[in-house]
Amino acid sequence: MTLTLKRPIPLFALAAVASIVGGLCVGAFPVGFADLLSALGLSAKPIDDTTSMVLYAIRAPRVLAAFCVGAALAAGGAALQSLFRNPLADPGLLGVSSGAALAAVSVIVLGEKVMHIVPPELRPWLLPVAAFGGGLISTTVVYRLAAREGITLVGTLLLAGIAINALTAAGIGMLVFVADDQQLRTLIFWTMGGFGGVTWASIVPALIVLAIAVPTLLPVAHLLDALALGEREAGHVGVDVERLKRRLVAQVALAVGAGVAISGTVGFVGLIAPHIVRLLLGPAHRTLLPAAALFGGAFLVLADALARTIVSPAELPIGVFTALVGGPFFLWLLAGRASREGL
Repeated sequence: MTLTLKRPIPLFALAAVASIVGGLCVGAFPVGFADLLSALGLSAKPIDDTTSMVLYAIRAPRVLAAFCVGAALAAGGAALQSLFRNPLADPGLLGVSSGAALAAVSVIVLGEKVMHIVPPELRPWLLPVAAFGGGLISTTVVYRLAAREGITLVGTLLLAGIAINALTAAGIGMLVFVADDQQLRTLIFWTMGGFGGVTWASIVPALIVLAIAVPTLLPVAHLLDALALGEREAGHVGVDVERLKRRLVAQVALAVGAGVAISGTVGFVGLIAPHIVRLLLGPAHRTLLPAAALFGGAFLVLADALARTIVSPAELPIGVFTALVGGPFFLWLLAGRASREGL
């Protein structure tokens, strides 16, 4: 069922703001709404130092990171589903997440051997930069394998992504084997996804990339609408299909790689969010892309809030929640696709 809303984006934005407010208030240390208003300068009520520290130093960067990562995964998923004309497409298919994970695990396990040559002020940036670079490298390899004489073969692109995912999984397995106990705890939690320990300093480089990569997907909305008719039909109306493919793959790699650099591997957000928004609002990308980004951001903020409250004061990996929701959702999509094809 498609909703007929004159202005759907403000409604999605309002829901996103509500999720952010909830994420700021919920946790092992509860923060009242009145305290939040005081922290934002919207109330004259005094706020104690502990509450202020929790909001500014812990909750704010964490909630902002969760929203931005969710928005990047959802917008990237929407773009890829349109590019492949397949609702089962996901950013993980291009090897972005797995390449970033391999690079990050390499830093966690082997980084001590090179840490002495890195200036102290740059050490907090080493993990996110490595994850971002790993995602870009794996995506570049996948794209080069799929490009033949200036034409990108979508089927080959997907198969190459699967192969890269398998290779990076093998590399991560080898690093897990040689890691010590402390490294194992760190990398296992990171590979399952989470925002524990996020600080302003650790997320700044990735947030800068996200602020560039995600909004720049919006100007291609009309091109994606044309591409939905088919590559040949899009070419007939003046769309440079190959250039559009290269641009989308690069932008999704930037957005998702930067997101993985912050949170680790978080699955299914890029599958769930755009598909639900498409069911609600229809396929027009002028509304689909921004609405999917807002929905994905809100979804991940709420998932993170659950991850840090259900077993408080301990914390569960956020990937547990996205998998619990995304796994059945993916099976439902597969079942629907099989029934339509008469399988």
